[in-house]
Amino acid sequence: MEEPDVEPAVTVVPGADPAAGQLCFAWGPTEVLVCETRFGRREEGGASASRVFVFRKDEDIYIDALRKLFNESHGIFLGLQRSEEKLAGKSRKAHLVQVSKNYRSVIRACMEDMHQAAISARDPALQNQYSTQVPILSAMELIWNLCEILFVEAAAAGPLLLRLLDWVRLHVCDVDNMVREVLSSEDPSKHELFWNVVDAFVLQGRMDEARHLLSKEASANPMSMNMYRILDDLMEKMPVPSLNNMQTLTEMELKWQHWHEECQRYLQNGTFASSSHMESICKILLGDEDAILEKKELMTTWYHFLVTRLLYSHPTVKPMELRFYAQSSMDLFLGRECSPEPLDTILMAAFAFEIHEVIKECSIALSNWWFVAHLTDLLDHCKLLQSHNLYFGSNMREFLLLEYASGLFSHHSLWQLGVSYFDYCPEYGRAYLELHIERIPLNTEQKALKVLRICERRQMQEQVRSICKIMAMKALRNNRLGSALSWSIRAKDSAFATLISDRFLKDYCERGSFSDLDLIDNLGPSMLLSDRLTFLAKYREFHRLYGEEQFSEAARLLLMLLTSHIAPCFFWMTLLTDALPLLEQKEVIFSTEQTYGLMRCLEDLTAGKLDKQKFQDDVETMKVEMLRLALARNLARAIIKEGTLEAS
Repeated sequence: MEEPDVEPAVTVVPGADPAAGQLCFAWGPTEVLVCETRFGRREEGGASASRVFVFRKDEDIYIDALRKLFNESHGIFLGLQRSEEKLAGKSRKAHLVQVSKNYRSVIRACMEDMHQAAISARDPALQNQYSTQVPILSAMELIWNLCEILFVEAAAAGPLLLRLLDWVRLHVCDVDNMVREVLSSEDPSKHELFWNVVDAFVLQGRMDEARHLLSKEASANPMSMNMYRILDDLMEKMPVPSLNNMQTLTEMELKWQHWHEECQRYLQNGTFASSSHMESICKILLGDEDAILEKKELMTTWYHFLVTRLLYSHPTVKPMELRFYAQSSMDLFLGRECSPEPLDTILMAAFAFEIHEVIKECSIALSNWWFVAHLTDLLDHCKLLQSHNLYFGSNMREFLLLEYASGLFSHHSLWQLGVSYFDYCPEYGRAYLELHIERIPLNTEQKALKVLRICERRQMQEQVRSICKIMAMKALRNNRLGSALSWSIRAKDSAFATLISDRFLKDYCERGSFSDLDLIDNLGPSMLLSDRLTFLAKYREFHRLYGEEQFSEAARLLLMLLTSHIAPCFFWMTLLTDALPLLEQKEVIFSTEQTYGLMRCLEDLTAGKLDKQKFQDDVETMKVEMLRLALARNLARAIIKEGTLEAS
């Protein structure tokens, strides 16, 4: 957690005893620090105790089992953004439906992993955490699937009912457990749950499976064979909408009406009077609401009741009619006195095609921004949110993506995913990225380089300089001069490069050698960043020339370094001392003019024109005397040599 920039303001808790304590709050980028403080006299026998609490706004980000959800959905999100321009017409709609299914498959895979983690967890706290997440993920998939049917695929009357049947079958799985139990028994038709399973199949429109089970009853009870054949015939002939639009809605309604009348006739004739179970099934086929509600325990939810009711009463329901049937179904199933749960409210808003209400209620009910951010982005690509802008200028899609990405940035590794989400927020994304990337703790150079590459790709020059300065300062504090210099060069910070160059030179004065020679030898054009860095590179070049016994070139370079005034004052004595071996060479290296130049530099140094410090120890005084003597001898030798050359 980052430290607050300022002292946290102290806020007395309303209604609390002031003598007992106060709470202070400090707001961070993604969390709140709350600490209890005590003022006044300490309690007898010890110091006053304080407790510190950290409240995060996106706690789910820190659940390891959800990382699969965040990582895999990130790839789907990027694929959707990049493919947007390439698709149009029917292929675009099919692609969006496939993207929606990909998101759902990630949610389901994560839910299954969470379920397994809850089973295998030994820690009760972890087990409780995982168990809590399973129904949340299940509800997320349920809502997403419904939104996919109604908004993304936008199923029309006819196919709409088939999609809703698939939706119920996928998310109401209790019947499958009963089927396994019944079929595994010695005599399935005698099992106590046999008729429950048959009813459940009928309620979900799974006619083939219901007929298969009924055939076992007919085999075991020959007396019911005639009733079975009639009921089996009715179930087989039941008209259902076509997905491939092979029949019109009018044809479908006519077929269904004839079939409905046939069912009504058999029921009125008392064909199934001797079997209450078959009679109940026939009433369900007729869409009798009372008969369907008698099976309330098998349906478990009002939306299952809604789909069953539509299947047997209004199979050609139109999308815009769903809200009325949904509301009445919920009232009948739950009762008007029972207040709906958040999930009921969300599903009702979806059936009413109130997209913004769905997003709002999901934002309130769910514990993180993942769901609403990705769903809203998908719906925005479906051109369903174009007319809804928020009062501060951004649209809903961008607002939710910004919130989700901001939450990711509070995590030590998931922040990398957040960068991509900011990239696809055209209005405020860059500003948010700049603010959040400055708050990333740069614990290692590897992490700093990763952040730096992100900033460089986006031409975020100010953040690049800031990161480099931070890393340069850290390296300098740890006395890693090479790394500090490399970072300062990358930041193009001439002042800091000058400071580090001075440290290199001071270390040389103390130890007589340079560290990080590879870096200094390969500065290249970077040496021009500052005069001091240029001097450091040139001084190192002087050492190289001297080592290669190119004494004339080394002497010219040394004199240039002295006379150009780019050398720091504290380093002048070192430069002049470096001239001593060249002055004592058998061959005359410095000409008369060059020797006079060296003498002037020495006199400037000793007279204090450039450096006010006095020579307080014998070593410095001895160096000055040795230099004067060597310069005098070299001047004499140079005059003789030059005079001899002129005479010849």
